[in-house]
Amino acid sequence: MNESADRETTRHPHGARPGRRPHAHARGARPTHGETAGHYLVASVPRVGAEQSVSAVLAELTSHEFDCVDIVCVLDAEQRLIGVLPLTLLLRANRDAPAASVALRRFPKVHADTDQERVASLALHYAISATPVVDARGKLLGVVPSAALMHILRREHVEDLHRFAGIAPETLQAREAIEAPPLRRLRHRLPWLLLGLAGSVLATLIMARFEAALAVSPAIAFFVPGLVYLADAIGTQTEAVAVRGLSLSHASLGALVGGEVRTGLLIGLVMGGLTFPAVWLAFGDVRLALAVAGALVCAGAIATSIGLALPWLLERLGSDPAYGSGPLSTIIQDLLTLLTYFAAVSMLLPEA
Repeated sequence: MNESADRETTRHPHGARPGRRPHAHARGARPTHGETAGHYLVASVPRVGAEQSVSAVLAELTSHEFDCVDIVCVLDAEQRLIGVLPLTLLLRANRDAPAASVALRRFPKVHADTDQERVASLALHYAISATPVVDARGKLLGVVPSAALMHILRREHVEDLHRFAGIAPETLQAREAIEAPPLRRLRHRLPWLLLGLAGSVLATLIMARFEAALAVSPAIAFFVPGLVYLADAIGTQTEAVAVRGLSLSHASLGALVGGEVRTGLLIGLVMGGLTFPAVWLAFGDVRLALAVAGALVCAGAIATSIGLALPWLLERLGSDPAYGSGPLSTIIQDLLTLLTYFAAVSMLLPEA
C-alpha cells in the first residue's frame, strides 16, 4: 500500500484542498479551478495491489493515517486503477481473498479537470461515497472524498435555486446586483422593466384590436386572465424542473429540451381537454370552447420553450438573467398567448 508524501498541513473544511495542484503526471491536463475534481482532490488514500489479501488490507488501514478511507483503491503493477473497495464490501469479504477478486470493477472515475457537478452525479449514480481521480493514463491521483461530495451537492443545489430565481452564478456581477447602491441597481433593473411596460402596452393594443369582437361576445374576455396565468405558471414550473434535471440527469441537453417541450404540449392537451367541455356547457358555444382549448395547448408549448431558452440566451449574450429573464419571459409568454387566443377566436368565431 502506497501513501502519498505530499501532505499539507492546511486542510479544507470539507476535506478538500482548494489551492492544490494535481500530481506531476497530471499537470498536462487543463488548469484546475474551483469547480473541478482537482480542486477537491486528496491524494493520501488507501492504495493496494491487486494480489494483496483482504486481511492485509485491513491491517494496513489501521496502521496508517489517510485523508480519506471511504474507498480502497486497487491498482495494477503500473499503478493504474482497476477497481475500488468500499469499506462495507471490504469488511464482508473473505479475509484470504485477493483484493482484485472482490473489488468493484464497474465504478466511476474522473480526471482532474472534470466538472464538480458531474463528479457528484457519478458518485450518486454508482452509490459510492468517494470518486477516484485518474490521469490520462489511468494512474490514480487520489479521490474526491464524501465530505467534498456533500459540499459540491450543496453548492450546486444553491446555484440551482439561484438560477431558478433568475440569479447568475456567484460572480462579481451577481454580487453587485444586490450590493450596489440603489441608483446603480435602478440603472441595471429599470431597462428590463421598461421593456415589460412596453410589452404590456402591446398586450393592451392586442386587446383593443379585438374591441369589436369583445363587444359582440364579451365572454371572449373572460378567459384572458386564466390563459395568461396558466402560461406564466407553466413557464415557471419548466424552469424549476429543467434546472433540477440538468443537475441530476445524464441525458443530453437536446433530449431534455425536446422532452420538456413535448411535456408542455401534453400539459396543454390535458388542460384543454378539461376546459373544452366546461366552457361548452357553461356558455353553450362549442366554437368558443375550441378557441380556449386550442389556446391552452399552444400556451403549454410556448411557455416551456421560452422558460428553457430565454435565461440560457441572455447568459450567452453576456446579460445577467437575474435582470431580464423574469420580465422578458413573462411578457413574451403573455403576448404570444394572447395572439394565439385571439387568432383562434378570429378563425372559429368570424362574426365576432
